[in-house]
Amino acid sequence: MPNTFLSTLFLNFFIAFGVVLGGSIFGGIGSVFGGIAPMRTMIDTAENLKLWGMFAALGGTFTAMKELELGFIEGQLNSVVKQFIFILSSFMGAHLGVVTINWLSGGSGT
Repeated sequence: MPNTFLSTLFLNFFIAFGVVLGGSIFGGIGSVFGGIAPMRTMIDTAENLKLWGMFAALGGTFTAMKELELGFIEGQLNSVVKQFIFILSSFMGAHLGVVTINWLSGGSGT
């Protein structure tokens, strides 16, 4: 039986990473057609997509918040800890996407 915790952890990370990386790259391509500087557009888009990458990875904010609420109300700290780890994983994936775009475009990298 596959470990659903680890698979969900990796899925959250890579979905958030992919949303930021893919959205920024395609935004940069679109800016070329619009006559705007693609590197600056990619950096700005990556920063703007960071939060949305996290939301997409978590399956929407309501699911994660509902799990946290039930965990606190019912006293299931295991569920609360798991949700925080999933949120942290999606944050790390989205942040790595921003760092990667900054690195690819010659930005600061933070």
